[in-house]
Amino acid sequence: MKRVFAGKINFIIIIGLALAGVFGFLYFQSAGGSLSYDIPIYGLASDVLLTEEKKEVPHLPTPEAVKAVYMTSCAVGTPSFREHLIDLIAGTELNSIIIDIKDYTGTMSYPPNDPELLHLWQSAKCGAPDMADFITTLHQQGVYVIGRITVFQDPHLTARRPDLAVKTASTGAIWRDNKGLSFTDPGARDVWDYHIALAKDAYDLGFDELNFDYIRFPSDGPMKDIAFPHSGNRPKPEVLEDFFSYLHQELVDTGMVTSADLFGMTTTNVDDLNIGQVLERALPYFDYIAPMVYPSHYPKNFNNWPDPNKVPYDIIKFSMDAAVRRTIAATTIVPAKSHTLISGTSTPAVYSKEVFSANKIRPWLQDFDYPVPYTPDMVRAQIKATYDAGLNSWMLWDPRNRYTRSALEPSQ
Repeated sequence: MKRVFAGKINFIIIIGLALAGVFGFLYFQSAGGSLSYDIPIYGLASDVLLTEEKKEVPHLPTPEAVKAVYMTSCAVGTPSFREHLIDLIAGTELNSIIIDIKDYTGTMSYPPNDPELLHLWQSAKCGAPDMADFITTLHQQGVYVIGRITVFQDPHLTARRPDLAVKTASTGAIWRDNKGLSFTDPGARDVWDYHIALAKDAYDLGFDELNFDYIRFPSDGPMKDIAFPHSGNRPKPEVLEDFFSYLHQELVDTGMVTSADLFGMTTTNVDDLNIGQVLERALPYFDYIAPMVYPSHYPKNFNNWPDPNKVPYDIIKFSMDAAVRRTIAATTIVPAKSHTLISGTSTPAVYSKEVFSANKIRPWLQDFDYPVPYTPDMVRAQIKATYDAGLNSWMLWDPRNRYTRSALEPSQ
């Protein structure tokens, strides 16, 4: 009898402790506490998984006209560079900044919340542990923050996952370009999901827009000895459009603003430049397209200009005029997943396409000394050409992060 009575007492104590734990947890949460569990809490509500709610992070709306400068992973972790660029933005017409999230090294510039991505930060040589606070500071000053992600150029991921790498055809070893950098195969679905996770983590941190760069096949290196285990022999433009489409599909519901960097000559060429990039195949899947129309990157005699470096206005105006025509057009000779064949009997065939706003185009402009010293007039000429082509936005690139203040209008 005593054993039965003692058993009942023990049972009542156990139930009491369980209830106390549940109510204690609820009180802790209501008082502002934060607990997170990776496994279900079983008991009275064994089918309920209690987890910490994700905090809502504010994002600034995209300015009607983006005027931006670029900031490297090392610069964002250096207080003097931060202060310099914040001062530059505050004192000029600039209203936006592009910050490296993942650069040519394949590593990450801040400690991610996603534990699966933590190795990118742990392997980084540059970055900002306080990136979230820095973004908050920029937001408080009304600065729109764009995060740049280098996609398929990725030595870090190819070292961890050689099976995802572009290979040499002769030996099966990891292929490297002329700079010794390796690429992931643009057709590898695991690479796509990897960058979707990275983009979501960055957006949740506070970045207002995600900018995707190196969304292309390799171009400089031993191209005769190259193999793509995942893309195989599929046409490069089709592989990239599948990636663009998948990226859009997986990110559109987040509310994230996206942009894509393309080679400058995609505005004037209708072929894929042997890297897979075609303007019309990218337009449907990103909010903005950013052609890299640096005069230094055009070959001699392009459009009959012996030295493109001497005609920065003409290069930008010619390229942006072409980009605008193709963006706002209702027809194209470029086949794509989103296009419908109108006339297959003509040469070339004609397809219908969606009409987009001209201001979907937002060019990268040159503000760096290569191969000639760049003057304020040369920088300003590119900006004027952008406006004269009917566009309102631009972004300045200088890998040293030292921009020409006198080329910019003062703040109002």
